[in-house]
Amino acid sequence: MATGRALTGRQREIFEYIRDKIENRGYPPSIREIGESFAIKSPNGVMCHLRALEKKGLIKRQENHARAIQIDGVRTGGATLPLLGLVAAGTAIEAVAQEDRVDLSEMFGGKDHFALRVRGKSMIEDHIDDGDIVVIRKQEDAENGERVVAMVEREVTLKRFFRKKENIRLEPANSTMTPIVIEPGKDIQILGVLVGVLRKC
Repeated sequence: MATGRALTGRQREIFEYIRDKIENRGYPPSIREIGESFAIKSPNGVMCHLRALEKKGLIKRQENHARAIQIDGVRTGGATLPLLGLVAAGTAIEAVAQEDRVDLSEMFGGKDHFALRVRGKSMIEDHIDDGDIVVIRKQEDAENGERVVAMVEREVTLKRFFRKKENIRLEPANSTMTPIVIEPGKDIQILGVLVGVLRKC
C-alpha cells in the first residue's frame, strides 16, 4: 500500500475517517456520511477525494456500491450484517431490495454495556428464556417498568423494576411466579437496564 506522503490534509483526514469506520464499526462510511462529516455539500466533491485516494493506492472502490470501499490490511472490528429489506409479520408486503447494514456493535456495544446469560424462566412472558443472552447498560437507577439486573442481598436477578412509596418491587414476567418485594432498609443495588436480548435458535 502507498505511504500516503502525497496526501493533502483533507485527503488524509478522509482516509483516516474511512479506516476508523472499517476497523471500529465494521464497514466503511457511505458517500453521504463522508460528506456530512466533512461538510462537503456535493456527492461529487466526496467522489473527487475518493478517486484521489484510489489513484494513490490507499483505497479500493467498487463502482455503483455506496459502501464498497476497502483498505488493504485493515480488518473489520465491528459486528455487522447485511440489512436486505423488510419482512412482514402480518399481511405480506412487497419485497424491495436495499443496500444497507445493521451495526450490532452500535446497537449492543458501548463501554457501559455488558452481557449476561439467563438462567431460569422468570421473564418468559417478556420473551426472555433460559439460555438467552441479555445485554445490559450499566446504571444505578431505573424508571418504573424497566427491566433491570438487580442485586438483592448478594443475589442477582433480572426483573421489571417498580419503585413505590412503601417498597421496591421486582416483578417477574411469569404469571406463575411472585414478585420480590424490597422493604425499606433491605439491601438492593441496580446494576443496569436491559437494552437487548440475543437468542440462538
